[in-house]
Amino acid sequence: MSEETPKSASLLRRARVALLAGSAALLVLAGTYVYWVWHHPLNPGETTYFVKPGTSLRGLAQQLYEHGVIAEPYTLTWLGWLTGRSRQIKAGEYRFPAGISAGELLEQVVAGRVVEYPLVILEGWNFYQVMDALAAAPKLEQTLAGLGPAEVMARLGQPTLHPEGRFFPDTYYYSRGHTDEQILRRAFERMAQVLAQEWAERAPDLPFESPDEALTLASIVEKETSLAEERALVAGVFVNRLRRGMRLQADPTVIYGLGPEFDGNIRRRDLRRDTDYNTYTRRGLPPTPIAMPGRASIRAALHPADTDALYFVARGDGSHVFNESLEAHMDAVVKYQLGGRRR
Repeated sequence: MSEETPKSASLLRRARVALLAGSAALLVLAGTYVYWVWHHPLNPGETTYFVKPGTSLRGLAQQLYEHGVIAEPYTLTWLGWLTGRSRQIKAGEYRFPAGISAGELLEQVVAGRVVEYPLVILEGWNFYQVMDALAAAPKLEQTLAGLGPAEVMARLGQPTLHPEGRFFPDTYYYSRGHTDEQILRRAFERMAQVLAQEWAERAPDLPFESPDEALTLASIVEKETSLAEERALVAGVFVNRLRRGMRLQADPTVIYGLGPEFDGNIRRRDLRRDTDYNTYTRRGLPPTPIAMPGRASIRAALHPADTDALYFVARGDGSHVFNESLEAHMDAVVKYQLGGRRR
């Protein structure tokens, strides 16, 4: 017995060494396989796929396999379990680019990097143009179709507020499953935030009693000029007129008051036709904004240029001539609007 003990111990040591060596080899092989699977490009080209709420990783892997995105469902499921991410996938629409690996795919659905679509609200648009853009947006769920302005504002919790001018012009990104109401709410909240910020920093002694009045003037400035260097000057002219009790005589307000009847050509009879928005027949600001002003126009309305000008007329190239006297203004009208001929 004493002679066999050292041999048994030696055999046991050899068995342990072999077992450890085998285990190490298996670990190396497993690690190599995991690395290969994690980084190896999948078969298809670019693919868009929608992950429904409540989908498990195993269910997702099976669906991706059935749609030909992955060659088999087990590896992706196993990778999720191995990395502790099997319960972290997020619902949404995903775009898997050509050459994506299983690891990158898993990271994408865990991070929730879904497909995003842009929706643009342009400066100077009116409420109906905003609604048309929402209605035409791809993959956006429509919940406001057929509702009137008051009904839309009621959905936003503002049943007594006129919608014009209340949605900030910007690019808003959304993903599949978002609603038109969600986008509109974001634009409404953004405008409220910008207006509050600009109002808090306004110049002193302005002829406005509220931020809403400033927003109304900003919308007129937005429609009167597209030149950045002219916004404060245009605002300065209107502020001067408000201080003196003069009518604003802003063509865009007349056009807004005409609504769908406006055919693109403003006539003398249009200037004489009295509406709530005709600033040729009524003094002061119109009752609501006439468009969606951008931040620059809001800032111009609250920081108007220090000018004595009371008039301006379009040159025809997008710019304007500003004058202090009616006589000089009429000369500019003759030159730039009437072709040099007085009527």
